[in-house]
Amino acid sequence: MNVVLRVIILRIGQALATAAVLASLCFVFVHALPGDLALRVAAARVGDERVTPETAERIRREEGLDRPLIVQYGQWMGKLARGDLGRSLLSGKPVTQELAYHAAFTLQLGLIGWLLSYLIALPLGIIAGFKPGGVIDRATDALAVTLASLPSFLVGIGLITLFALTLRWLPPAGFRTGVHMVLPAFTLALSLVAFSIPVIRNAVVEVRSAFFMTYAQVKGLTPVAAFGHHGVRNATIPVVTYAALQFAFVIDGFVVIETLFNYPGLGELLVKALIARDVPIIMGAGLIIGFAFAVISLMADLVRLWLDPRGLAEARA
Repeated sequence: MNVVLRVIILRIGQALATAAVLASLCFVFVHALPGDLALRVAAARVGDERVTPETAERIRREEGLDRPLIVQYGQWMGKLARGDLGRSLLSGKPVTQELAYHAAFTLQLGLIGWLLSYLIALPLGIIAGFKPGGVIDRATDALAVTLASLPSFLVGIGLITLFALTLRWLPPAGFRTGVHMVLPAFTLALSLVAFSIPVIRNAVVEVRSAFFMTYAQVKGLTPVAAFGHHGVRNATIPVVTYAALQFAFVIDGFVVIETLFNYPGLGELLVKALIARDVPIIMGAGLIIGFAFAVISLMADLVRLWLDPRGLAEARA
């Protein structure tokens, strides 16, 4: 069997298994939380001040929450096998519809923030790698350490304070137009820049010290030309691998940023679902997140095999 096809089949199998395990864990953890699940759903639907025991009991019967947990889990897995994620306990809408709507916002924000981070990190990391120990190298190292020590919510608060409350250039939160995406995208980008600059810098330093780079310069190429002709492809391999891990972090870390900026993505949906104990939404989100992690890993593997065909020989072995 073709090695690339074998990698794809293996990764897809891992993706499905990872997604199912993560969704199952979400089911266990939500039901392990203290309190009456039906009462929390009722409070989310009608409000804390109007909820009654009768309302909670009615919801318990209607949604099948009075059945044994193993039966509820089995019913969900049976629906999943048919491609049905069920309906939200809070809104009554299909889970797939809710997830698709909010995931589009999250994916848009994640891609913009991720790309923006590399527009910042690539030039800084490459320049620092060409002159290790220089002024720019030390400055970028200090920038990376500073940003890495700041949690993303603190970076976001700082940007809101400066650009929304003080300068009044940008809206602080919500989403009505593309302008509302600027601050959360920059918050995400700055959080990613802190870790991508050292990776890019170290990759450039390692490639520039390789024998084939020295040989290219002996033949008459300048350091920049030698790196452009022979070094870029090799330096890209660790950067691509780390970039994929970073995009996985985008999926993992969107909850804080979306909650801070009241952005209508998966993070906001997941927080509301956790508060309301909306089990189908939580399990569906866990399924999607687990599958997304594995798909991103697959894409990184394929790009790495394309950049470094020697990996095909290792895969065959």
